[in-house]
Amino acid sequence: MRLHVNQRHERVLEIVRKRGSLRVTELADELGVSAVTVRRDVEALAEQGRLTRLHGSVSWPEPARAAVTPEESAGPRPAAVPAGVVLGMVVPSMEHYFAELVRGAQNALAARGGRLVLGIAHWRPEEDTAQIERMLDGGVDGLLLQPGWVRGVPTAEQERQLLALGVPAVLVDRRIPLGGRLAHLDSVRSDHVLGGAAAVHHLAGLGHTGIALLAQDNPTSPQVREGYEAAVAACGLTVREPVTVDPQDPGSLDEAARRLHRAVRREGVTAALVHNDQTAIGVVQRLRELGLSVPDDVSLVAYEDEMAALADVPLTAVAPPRLAVGETAVDMMLARLAARSTASAGPAGPPVGGGAPSAAEVAPSRHVSLVPRLTVRASSASPR
Repeated sequence: MRLHVNQRHERVLEIVRKRGSLRVTELADELGVSAVTVRRDVEALAEQGRLTRLHGSVSWPEPARAAVTPEESAGPRPAAVPAGVVLGMVVPSMEHYFAELVRGAQNALAARGGRLVLGIAHWRPEEDTAQIERMLDGGVDGLLLQPGWVRGVPTAEQERQLLALGVPAVLVDRRIPLGGRLAHLDSVRSDHVLGGAAAVHHLAGLGHTGIALLAQDNPTSPQVREGYEAAVAACGLTVREPVTVDPQDPGSLDEAARRLHRAVRREGVTAALVHNDQTAIGVVQRLRELGLSVPDDVSLVAYEDEMAALADVPLTAVAPPRLAVGETAVDMMLARLAARSTASAGPAGPPVGGGAPSAAEVAPSRHVSLVPRLTVRASSASPR
């Protein structure tokens, strides 16, 4: 008799619970269904945090680990994971960049027996608020938040909302504003300042002295610009006013390419950092139509490195560590929840004012920056 999908899922859970771990092919044989079907079942159950899936095998989630192995000591790992933990994650979009962050968080949490609930805000501040409230109403244990802050800075109202959450939160790929009141929040991000600087140093090292910046207007761009300006100044070169590209306006990309073309022909520019891959690929195509060749006439470095290698001329690119940011966000949250759980069993301390964490949260806050990686491809060369 053929089992309904829900019945098959329960049978999968029963077998894995008894056996502890087994290969997907063995599980398929025991159920009398195809390996493709079982892989689909296992993936669904792993996404719910009910199983752990790893390299062709499946196992019952471990409830907690009391010690950290030497291999794990390089990064923050929780000493204990609250059983059945549910985390909410709010992102502005599920385009490639954000999908990688979510996948990193999902993989890290599922491997520890937890469940991730996703909310997509579509770059609307009011939707950030709605998604957060929905998750709090649903009883999540903590929040991983990547707010759609304009230019990477929260408004006073957005700041107040984060101060009043009532559950632990980790800011994901957002810089804690200097002088703000959010310093007590844990945060993990790609260091886009260093990423922008790495691109400039690569181009300057090739001998380029006229380096431009073309950038989309989004929460990451101010940091890329900061890195660009700092590195250009450090190399003793001229800092040029960045060209802003509106990703929703094709005419904006055309104008940016024309401005870069003029700068190459008349102003001594021989290289550019372009944020992001999609913009960089469009710029290459438009420069070709205007009679310029990459890298013969102008070298380009893309910032993002999701599809840079697929361009006509494979693009040298800076890659923020998206997966690692998502994984680290989960590690930090689980460590925070474990610290709260341990502290709540002891005597309470004095209250902390100013919107800071409760006395149960005894561990100091952490602001973690992960360094992007530059990969050299065909789009950058020494100037002619």
